[in-house]
Amino acid sequence: MSDGESGSGTAKSGRTGRRPGNADTKLAILDAARVRFAGAGFDKTSIRAIAADADVDPALVHHYFGTKQQLFAAAVDFPVDPEATLGAVGAAPLDELGQTIVRAVVTVWDSPAGPGVVAMVRSIFAGGDQNLARAFLLQVVLERVRVRIATADDDGRARVALAASQMVGVLTARKIIALEPLASMPIDAVVDAVGPVIQRYLTGDIDTGGW
Repeated sequence: MSDGESGSGTAKSGRTGRRPGNADTKLAILDAARVRFAGAGFDKTSIRAIAADADVDPALVHHYFGTKQQLFAAAVDFPVDPEATLGAVGAAPLDELGQTIVRAVVTVWDSPAGPGVVAMVRSIFAGGDQNLARAFLLQVVLERVRVRIATADDDGRARVALAASQMVGVLTARKIIALEPLASMPIDAVVDAVGPVIQRYLTGDIDTGGW
């Protein structure tokens, strides 16, 4: 199904013309995207449907936000383009996924964009839009890893969920409650300590129990 067909919305009747490009237009697109992504998820939402909801041309959505993945990141207030991190993970050998993920993610946390990531996580913990955050995590961030580790007998969903739980715990301890010595630990030390745990979750011998 094409982007124009998947999750498409019906244009409002009696429309006299599409909304011109301005700051209000960007907000309208983001509002429409949040509603669509939260309700239908990433895969079943199309740029064309979001554009119809926002009463703009689809080209304007791409102009402001780029790809659908980049729009999703903006919709959840993710402060960096996830492709930079996902690209590094996608290029890593399968037996180095754990260390690569930890290094890539912790590097973002420790960068100038880190406070934005922490603010997003705090918002979710405080009762923010958990459906939208869950969809972003599962369908954009973790899906790239899951398809690499999936086998005929194990779709990898339990594995990436366990890996994500470990990383959320590290983020909470390192950046939210500043638990020492983890809060001040150099990135290389975090990678050496946590990377093998993530690797075991992803490719090691664990009993997923058919979850």
